[in-house]
Amino acid sequence: MTFLEERNMTQVPDIKEYFKGKNIFITGGSGFMGKVLIEKLLYSCTDLKQIYVLLRPKKGISPEDRISTLYESECYDRLRKEKPDVFMAKVSAVAGDVGEIRLGISDADRALLVRNVNIIFHVAASVRFDDTLDRAVKLNLRGTKEMIDLAYEMPQLESFVHVSTSYSNVNQNCISETMYPPHADWRQTIDVCQTMDKHSLEILTPKYLGELPNTYVFTKQLAEHVVYEQKGKMPIIITRPSIVVSAYEEPLRGWNENLNGPTGILIAVGKGVLRTVYGKPDLVADYIPVDFVIKHLIAAAWIRGTKKLELTDDIPVYNCCAGNLKTVTTKEFGDIGFKYISELPLDDNMWGCSDDVTSSRFMFFLSVIFKHLLPALVIDTILKLAGKEPRLVKIQRRIYNVFVALESFLLHQFNFYNNNFVDLRSAIKKSDKDEFYYDLENLDYLEHMKRSTLGARRYILKEKDEDIPKAVRHFKIMTACQKTTPYLFYVTLIWWSFNSGLVQQYLELLLL
Repeated sequence: MTFLEERNMTQVPDIKEYFKGKNIFITGGSGFMGKVLIEKLLYSCTDLKQIYVLLRPKKGISPEDRISTLYESECYDRLRKEKPDVFMAKVSAVAGDVGEIRLGISDADRALLVRNVNIIFHVAASVRFDDTLDRAVKLNLRGTKEMIDLAYEMPQLESFVHVSTSYSNVNQNCISETMYPPHADWRQTIDVCQTMDKHSLEILTPKYLGELPNTYVFTKQLAEHVVYEQKGKMPIIITRPSIVVSAYEEPLRGWNENLNGPTGILIAVGKGVLRTVYGKPDLVADYIPVDFVIKHLIAAAWIRGTKKLELTDDIPVYNCCAGNLKTVTTKEFGDIGFKYISELPLDDNMWGCSDDVTSSRFMFFLSVIFKHLLPALVIDTILKLAGKEPRLVKIQRRIYNVFVALESFLLHQFNFYNNNFVDLRSAIKKSDKDEFYYDLENLDYLEHMKRSTLGARRYILKEKDEDIPKAVRHFKIMTACQKTTPYLFYVTLIWWSFNSGLVQQYLELLLL
């Protein structure tokens, strides 16, 4: 059940009206999704009362200074231009940490939140696939439990949106918007991680993970069960975004700030340090722009918050993903990326770009040795002789580790069903559609990749648009070098063979 069945929506306020005068608590507000969430709330629901953002305390830096630093992000350019005073007036820092007991929040701040908060967005999580089990449990699992404990104290709480991941149940081929059995007892898991020594825990981790590929999806799956136990007790929604990529339209076209997922691969290919992508070319990957995800999160808070909590209420689950609305294969996505990396190249790329994709571990391993590692060793040697810091081998090691960590996702097809996700957007009122409707069917992947490429240049690499012509010239030179190098190698090999006498010796043997 998703609060839409047999519900009369005519008396339900629209999204902007619902958020008017509301106090909101956000975890993960300094992250990629969190920043876009804060910006969208302030821009489209400006009449909200206050946003409290959980921020880790830093020695010698006041909460006010941390908020000022957060506001410096280019993510807020639109807000600074069109609504310059709203951020500093309506965003407050709460010192704390989801990895700490009671979230590390002071008694005074906790009392403030308990007294005022109406809506919670729990976005914070460690998304590292190589986290140790105890760290992942502390941040993703115990942190969610601490959030639930805090929410229980809030008498005015109307909506709690818990952000999970579409990949929390990757032991299933077809993933529906339902709760799957837990892979372990979450209480016991927290207890084990708090009491067992690190060496023993490291040995135990594979047994704990079972069919799941890493500690991230394992702890996110258990965190869903922490939340789901509150069925009928708390106004909660579970939403599962898939692979969240650069913004399509809001707050800035192509805005991004991290190297996770496809953006990191795009930059590595564009810089010439990644020659072969490991993955199945015909795999349908599920990508969704961050602004589409944020519109959904806000709509989810609205649909839950506008219904009075009843003991019979279920906790709805939304697979926030493209599903069958918009499909693109790894090869198609790579071809589009290669097109725009060629037209809008990154500055000072080290070599020509390649759009090679392979699902063969052996072929990928050969590529790692001959196309990645050996060239990196040569360049690092040159850098070292020139008195500069060698760095290519380190980068190649990191790239290889990323593909090893992603192997389960790059070689296995997952099918996501998102009926609840689609139904929710159909409930969005006409007055809200321009600002909150997420129309994935008409998403232009070509245009989105163009915006993402420009966004990677501008916002991650801090490269200037006026330098693109220079980058194009450099790209053409590197591409020419890439194409001619194999021929030069073979010509050199043949020349060496003739001059070393090997060919003559071989011919003499044949004539004997």
